[in-house]
Amino acid sequence: MKGYNNTTKIILASSSPFRKALLQRLQLNFDTISPDIDETAQNGELSETLVARLSLMKAREVAKKHPDALIIGSDQVALLDGKIMGKPGNHQRATAQLLAASGKRVTFLTGLSLLNSQNSTHETVVVPFDVEFRQLSSAMIEAYLLREQPYQCAGSFKFEGLGITLFERLDGDDPTALIGLPLIQLTRMLEKMEVVIL
Repeated sequence: MKGYNNTTKIILASSSPFRKALLQRLQLNFDTISPDIDETAQNGELSETLVARLSLMKAREVAKKHPDALIIGSDQVALLDGKIMGKPGNHQRATAQLLAASGKRVTFLTGLSLLNSQNSTHETVVVPFDVEFRQLSSAMIEAYLLREQPYQCAGSFKFEGLGITLFERLDGDDPTALIGLPLIQLTRMLEKMEVVIL
């Protein structure tokens, strides 16, 4: 699309400090706005469909008040044995999540949408990333949770912090997807909209 440059208004449709910190890596000027949407999964909805739909919904919600911007929406789920692991919310649930993940592979699916609110065109993708957890003892889990308190993080860890010590191996194309905003894919999307990064 013609006419985009680094004076283009860019909005991150998120209240996540982790996504904001990731987007800052691209050294673009942007605003953050928290979208108010219903994030409930629909009956029988596949995880891939859920994160794609919510990513676009977040962007469209922000677009209602900002008709002249490129809006980035993102959503993520963690899957263990095919079931969604939500944000634990507290110490007890985080302990249970990490005990369940010990020695197993968890798949993270991150939905990413870039919406041009001037003409309602958008691109939406889902980026997978797999994490294989070490065998975790109760003492290791307790020590980790007391130090990082990742209670608002899907999977009960912060990859960008001490959470890296919980893993045996990582498998995926873009490690930033694990934190919640796949920057490799986002860079490609922005460049298609003629946002100059380099």
